[in-house]
Amino acid sequence: MISRRIEEDRIRRAKQLLDDAEKVTVVCHTGPDGDAIGSSLAAMHVFGAIGKDVKVVIPDTASQNLQTLPGYKEIVDAAKYYDFACRLIREADVILCLDFNEPNRCGRLADALKDSTAPKILVDHHLHPSIDADVVISHPEMAATAYLLFRFLCRLELFNFIDRKAAECILAGMMTDTGNFSYNSNDPELYIVAAELIHKGADKERLTIQLFNTFSADCLRLNAYAILEKMEINTEAGCSLIALSRDELNRYHYQRGDTEGLVNRPLAIPGVRFSVFMRQESDCIRVSMRSRDDFPVNELCRDYFGGGGHLNAAGGEFYDGTLDDAVAYFRSKLPEIIEKYPLKRNNG
Repeated sequence: MISRRIEEDRIRRAKQLLDDAEKVTVVCHTGPDGDAIGSSLAAMHVFGAIGKDVKVVIPDTASQNLQTLPGYKEIVDAAKYYDFACRLIREADVILCLDFNEPNRCGRLADALKDSTAPKILVDHHLHPSIDADVVISHPEMAATAYLLFRFLCRLELFNFIDRKAAECILAGMMTDTGNFSYNSNDPELYIVAAELIHKGADKERLTIQLFNTFSADCLRLNAYAILEKMEINTEAGCSLIALSRDELNRYHYQRGDTEGLVNRPLAIPGVRFSVFMRQESDCIRVSMRSRDDFPVNELCRDYFGGGGHLNAAGGEFYDGTLDDAVAYFRSKLPEIIEKYPLKRNNG
């Protein structure tokens, strides 16, 4: 048994909206990760099983390792089919918003989401939701939105409609947002849910290989280059920095997802309490941060890069110049960061 954490009145209202809906459109955030894709596909499988016309729309393409999850080929990718994706949002009876806390996190789909008059149900685990949704199911203490979605589905009395495909998608979301249960994973009920999903046929060993241990030769070379040639360590701040230009990415034939997890690697170094990774995109510099213990990278991403996230995992963007400008800007903020978050010294 797992505890009930979602308020009954929210379940009741969500059930009413879903019962009355024929067309359900599922939306997730830009740069969709395993939690976003896994949650979205699980919702598609389960609500489709009870007779709903469910469509998943994503702002842009997910990484190759996520494209093997059951049902991915049915997703409408707005990077390829923008008008169709917007039409599905516009024509929805209910919009299910998964794994994001404010509309702008939907990238190119943000305006369509804001303009839609359809009722919205938010299921998310990020802090401070700011979506005008009819039902807000927000639990930042949850390790993953997929984990929260499982609870939501159970409260809707849909447990029996979670088949092997849905179970694999939910488990994939839980695994990717916890680093295969290596962080944010001290909730005992997380493992009860994982066990239920395995009982339903999810193959955790295969998912581990698929999600964490499958790389192209170019991907391995890119990551080796990033650590060997590009990683900087600032001992005074207790941080690392890796910044990759578009030319460097192209040199190793970069594909989306090839740098997934790179930002975590420097945290293995004693004395590094937070890690920063910058990647040049066509329109901005993407910034990812990870940290140990209680160091709040969500605050750094919010204050300096217009983003946010979780205490130990966050991201943002830099639009005011080149990659070199972004690096210089971050370095200029280090004295401020050191003063606000002084490094704890071990005096023996």
